[in-house]
Amino acid sequence: MPIYFYSASEEYAGFSNFSDHPFKLDGATWPTVEHFFQAQKFPGSPHADAIRRARSPTQAKSLGRSRKFPLRPDWESVKDDVMRRAVLKKFQTHADLRAQLLATGDAELVEKAPRDYYWGCGASGKGQNRLGQILMEVRQILREREKEGQDDEADPG
Repeated sequence: MPIYFYSASEEYAGFSNFSDHPFKLDGATWPTVEHFFQAQKFPGSPHADAIRRARSPTQAKSLGRSRKFPLRPDWESVKDDVMRRAVLKKFQTHADLRAQLLATGDAELVEKAPRDYYWGCGASGKGQNRLGQILMEVRQILREREKEGQDDEADPG
């Protein structure tokens, strides 16, 4: 049985990029994965810093979708890796979330985002579900590191 996640009121709300789980990565503290992800569209720019300081993940998303500023030219080829780094760091940082993710076993994880056919499954359920796939990849990475006895907090960020 797949495990679906999407909104902040659900059991698996912490799996969402909008969940309030800050982490440190690339020398800065990020309020949510959404803040980090959107800012990486404009690395090293004042616009990226404005996104990091956005009051909410919704505002960060809106700022990140603005095309008043040039989008990095390699965005389409790096966006999955950007997402993976942020999701991994979030789950490394928050032991409660890490435990919840690991407790999902081998269940398929699906972002039930009705309007997102790339990161989620879309309204039809036939979307690419890239966020769910990345969460499953992160789950496997965390499992392997746990088995090897690695200290996730020692990872540079």
